[in-house]
Amino acid sequence: MHGPGQRVAYLMLDLRRRGPDVRRYVATLEEWLIRTLGAFNVRGERREDRIGVWVARPDKGREDKIAAIGIRIRRWVTLHGISLNVDPDLSHFSGIVPCGVADARYGVTSLHDLGQLVSMPEVDMMLRREFEELFGETRAASAMTEA
Repeated sequence: MHGPGQRVAYLMLDLRRRGPDVRRYVATLEEWLIRTLGAFNVRGERREDRIGVWVARPDKGREDKIAAIGIRIRRWVTLHGISLNVDPDLSHFSGIVPCGVADARYGVTSLHDLGQLVSMPEVDMMLRREFEELFGETRAASAMTEA
């Protein structure tokens, strides 16, 4: 499920040029999200048995998912990508099984739910900064359309 309040990024990268290693690619996506969250003083964590980025919620006695990863790779070119919960209506997740996680020990959260009232442009700026640290420099979409 994607909707208002989430930042969704679809990546199209040639893994042949970056090293055809799917596990490393997924770990790098997780690291991208963890670093972005860290810029907003949120400690995102990866889990060996679950994909995505998680936030410990000792106050609620559980862990909540804050970012999802869903990829497809065709001829070593990546498709799809990530979704980061900035300020979605979290009640919308109650009617579905988000990312196949039905266990009551796990919930869903967002930056706003965690008290980080950041704007989408702020999130975009951090996502881009951290992306370039991990994946290399990007061109702005407007520059790509002008080229």
